[in-house]
Amino acid sequence: MTNETVQRGGESGRTGEAEWLAHSESRSGGPPEPLAEHLRRVEAFAAEFAASFDAADEARLAALLHDAGKASDLFLKRLRGQAKGLDHWTPGALLAWDLFKARGLGAAVAIQGHHVGLQSGLVASVREAAANPKPLPQGLTLTESNPGVVRERLEQDGVTLPPVAESSIYSVATPPVAAMLDLRMLFSALVDADFLATEAHFEGESNSRPVGPSLDAQRALSLLMRFIEEQVRRASDAGTDVNRLREDLLRVCLERAGQPPGLFTLSAPTGSGKTLAMLAFALHHARRHGLRRVVLVLPFLSIIEQTAGICRKIFETELGPLYTLEHHSLSDVSRDDGGHEDNEDQVRLQARLLAENWDAPLIVTTSVQCLESLFANRPAPCRKLHRLAKSVILFDEVQTLPLELVVPTLAALSRLAERFGSTVVFATATQPAFGGLHEKVREWCPAGWQPREIAPSETRLFGRIRRTELDWREIATKRTRTWEKLAEALRKERQALVIVNLRRHARWLVDLLRGDDGVFHLSTAMCAAHREAVLRQVRDRLASGPEVPCRLVATQCVEAGVDLDFPAVYRALGPLEAIAQAAGRCNRNGRRTKSGRVTVFQPELRSGEKGLCPPGGYEQATDVTRGVILEQPDRADIEDPALFQAYYQRLYGLTRGTEIPRELRAALDNRFFPDVAKEYRLIRQDTVSVLVPYDPEAFDSLKARLEKGGRLTAAWIRAARRHAIGIERWQIERGDIARFLQPTPLGYRTESKDWFVCLTPDAYDPVVGWNPPTGAESWVL
Repeated sequence: MTNETVQRGGESGRTGEAEWLAHSESRSGGPPEPLAEHLRRVEAFAAEFAASFDAADEARLAALLHDAGKASDLFLKRLRGQAKGLDHWTPGALLAWDLFKARGLGAAVAIQGHHVGLQSGLVASVREAAANPKPLPQGLTLTESNPGVVRERLEQDGVTLPPVAESSIYSVATPPVAAMLDLRMLFSALVDADFLATEAHFEGESNSRPVGPSLDAQRALSLLMRFIEEQVRRASDAGTDVNRLREDLLRVCLERAGQPPGLFTLSAPTGSGKTLAMLAFALHHARRHGLRRVVLVLPFLSIIEQTAGICRKIFETELGPLYTLEHHSLSDVSRDDGGHEDNEDQVRLQARLLAENWDAPLIVTTSVQCLESLFANRPAPCRKLHRLAKSVILFDEVQTLPLELVVPTLAALSRLAERFGSTVVFATATQPAFGGLHEKVREWCPAGWQPREIAPSETRLFGRIRRTELDWREIATKRTRTWEKLAEALRKERQALVIVNLRRHARWLVDLLRGDDGVFHLSTAMCAAHREAVLRQVRDRLASGPEVPCRLVATQCVEAGVDLDFPAVYRALGPLEAIAQAAGRCNRNGRRTKSGRVTVFQPELRSGEKGLCPPGGYEQATDVTRGVILEQPDRADIEDPALFQAYYQRLYGLTRGTEIPRELRAALDNRFFPDVAKEYRLIRQDTVSVLVPYDPEAFDSLKARLEKGGRLTAAWIRAARRHAIGIERWQIERGDIARFLQPTPLGYRTESKDWFVCLTPDAYDPVVGWNPPTGAESWVL
């Protein structure tokens, strides 16, 4: 921007008829944006977003003051390139506190964080900042430290502040998890409004982003029911009893959808059609109560891609390609490199824009993406939070929540229902006994955790059909199996699935079976393209008849979202919910002439081994399972919800696993948003991606594209993700596998620390996947 653009006569440096500026020229060369115009744009957006949770006035206040610090000569110098390192956000926060004290507390903290992230929510911290104004972070320069001067300049610019409610949405009297979520929702409305208004200025009205389509719940429900009738029921190869079970579950979900919004559970057996049934509940429920969108939260990428594909198949033709939004770290809409230089087609570009703030009627996303945003402090992950108000949020396979994060997670979701008018549904075949944590949750959210069950016990979804018989005898008698003995047993089976707890166990067993016909391996040591190819082969063999040999050795990655139907399953002793998921891959459709066999076994510890399953919560849950089975081996029926109630009550009680970690508890008690965001992590492992040579042609092509382009791009990552695996970062930094990997280039003399290319074809085995010859036992996630 030229000096002449921002200069007006005299020494003030102020421009045109407007006193102050918010932004420089637009990308098309349009004039700079007057500050008052920007503030009013943000005000309109923020008030609209916060109206859904009755906080429009406070959102308007935050919007009109968020950039108040730009009303300064220093900021005009910055626009001219004559100053840098300025803090223009703190002045507005100081003014909000100066004018309204506790009534403006939420607005003050949100304004302060709209660039640098939410900081402290303690009144004492805000008072201290008001008494001794300092830039945030230190090292910057405040554009103005006197709130009175800032207010006078805004009034001269014609900015009038709205009336403020008697109390802020954020109250220090509210328990921490609930109070901090209240503030994040206000923050979300502000930062999303600021992003959109700023984008509108720089891109111009003609290039503005699309507005997401509406839910149109009635029409969507009709399309879903038509799909169930034409594509599911008619094409089903399940037995009569299983089909009747699925129909009963769908019926009860539709019947119960009229209940008032709030917290729900949906307990139903594996293979009963839970996902489509709870989607029907959500759409009918949204129609009855005027809710705005449906968010489907799933724990594993394999489930998400499959589920999003089904949703697009149901809705896209009639409701458009932007109706279903798939949002996770590897989806096409994720912003991998922050730019638009990859020439995406228009639909993908629009979807990518809508994903930034979840402006779509049906969102399919990960637990990590959804839950970590509820505890975030930075503007980008918080942008979408206001979209969760008055929405239906469906969680599938909730038993995967880390135990130590269960209580704060339940508190945040309870607050969404209590304060923000949302409905939350927890669906699983193995419903955790979260109701027993009601009092613990109340410490962090007043409403606690008291969900209603959608499928009451009189529906008799569990136990009415016997698809499998579980054999616990080896656990009850404390016998162990060597891998050699297990291999012998598998050779006697024409078709069988084995699920183990560790990747090295899968490799050992596959090595013992190499050379046999019909032996397959499935784990995250294999790239997605490899896993998909194996699953196609396995399904083809199973569909070809019972005499076609098919023995699949897998890790836990096969236990959720993978539709397989074996006559026999062997499951290494693990958490009870994992064993139930394994059983769901046995006689799944109930068409076999006799019950499927599920054998639970305890592997023998090999010399030098330190354990038989992943440490931490998984190992604790395995020990609890062993104890429950030893106490009642003859009554351990995984079709009985009472067994899981006993299991979870013991797991929560004996292991103290639901105790909030000390660092997270301290951050919550201190209401310090950055530390809460740091400590609330569903996945602790820090991983990198490695392009592997499973498909030599694809590998060579991707490698050549990278070398030709000279740098990593979003388009390359999208193409490479199906041919890549994840490896824990420490293995590269401290292990001896770095010699097998080459970092990808980011540009001139810089390399990525997150993406690598495999240098040695021998490091990727055609059966077990990533298996570098270094002698280490654990390679990938």
